[in-house]
Amino acid sequence: MNQTKDPAPGFSAAGFAYTAADEEKRRGVRRMKLTATGLLLLVAVVYVLATWAERSGVTGWPGYVAAAAEAGMVGALADWFAVTALFKRPLGLPIPHTAIIPTKKDQLGASLGSFVGENFLSGDVVRGRLRALGIVGRVGGWLAEPAHADRVTAELATALRGALTVLRDADVQAVVGEAITRRAEAVEIAPGAGKTLEKIVADGAHRRAVDLVCARAHDWLVLHADSVMDAVQGGAPGWTPRFVDRKVGDRVYKELLRFVTEMRDMPGHPARGALDRFLADFAADLQGDTDTRARVERLKSELVARPEVQDIIASAWASVRAMILSAAEDERSELRLRARASLISLGNRLAGDSRLQAKAEGWIEDAAVYVVTTYRTEITSLISDTVASWDADQTSRKIEAHIGRDLQFIRINGTVVGALAGLLIHTLTHAFGG
Repeated sequence: MNQTKDPAPGFSAAGFAYTAADEEKRRGVRRMKLTATGLLLLVAVVYVLATWAERSGVTGWPGYVAAAAEAGMVGALADWFAVTALFKRPLGLPIPHTAIIPTKKDQLGASLGSFVGENFLSGDVVRGRLRALGIVGRVGGWLAEPAHADRVTAELATALRGALTVLRDADVQAVVGEAITRRAEAVEIAPGAGKTLEKIVADGAHRRAVDLVCARAHDWLVLHADSVMDAVQGGAPGWTPRFVDRKVGDRVYKELLRFVTEMRDMPGHPARGALDRFLADFAADLQGDTDTRARVERLKSELVARPEVQDIIASAWASVRAMILSAAEDERSELRLRARASLISLGNRLAGDSRLQAKAEGWIEDAAVYVVTTYRTEITSLISDTVASWDADQTSRKIEAHIGRDLQFIRINGTVVGALAGLLIHTLTHAFGG
């Protein structure tokens, strides 16, 4: 019964780290070893004394006691050998099939991996276990509670803030700008714009814009009459008299004001009709005229490529980010209130809609079965490879520290059971005339 030198607390072996708790367990193992060994020595002393008494001429009880003690020693030694053989070679002798854990560690790891793969990672087992759990209904019932929905909403808001904090604004702006630019370049806008304009003209929705422009133009002309007349006079030839320039400027201003006023006040003004026809023709050209569509595409490309437009696209992320952060931090924001309401609604549906439950559980089961069947080899190899990477001696010591105390009871029980069996056999032998 050799004693191996215990590793110091905190010693780290491959795959293991010995702690103070492990060391305490090893002290418990040593105490139980001493108890089991002390019981063996006790029955040995009893055997010696009973045998001495029998040989000294004492009849009756010494034979029974000696038989019980002898069988107890045999049981104790046999169980000591069995327990010791798990972790090391008894007495250091190269006896076959001993030191099972150190020598068979890799095979045990492979067997454990195969056992787990066959009995825990099979599609039927996973599917049956998930179906028995009723995950979707439980999750739905949990989410339907307002307090739980508040908790999930708060966690989602925290995660969202964390994600936005980690992201670099420059990187996101570059990605957003590139994505918008690429999308704008890839999509031809003329046909869509033409259909929209055609619909607007057909519905007369543009007339409000024309009314607004005419009203604003009239008001501007009223407020800036001098500027208009000065502009007309400034364009007159230098040889014309000034009073003629003033009369011409005044006449042009009055006619322009009359024209704008009539357009403002007369829905059926010919200029309005001409504008309607122009917009309708332009809408048709946007959809069918090759030259118009090409010119619109060139204009679009030029606009998108301008630095000012790129700056606006890039700065959009900053505005969106600030808006999202503000909404995520405010418990009463529309974003969080809608998220909370959606979670509660989802929870109620998951808890009460049997068809939705069955569909969602089917998705979960299919996903889980796919994972365990596709990656079963990788999962089981994780077990076998991890066990194979452990140091054999340290593995044996670690396992012994955790289960060795219970194993010493086998030795104690073997001593007691052996003694009782020996006593019974000796009694039956004498009872039948042995």
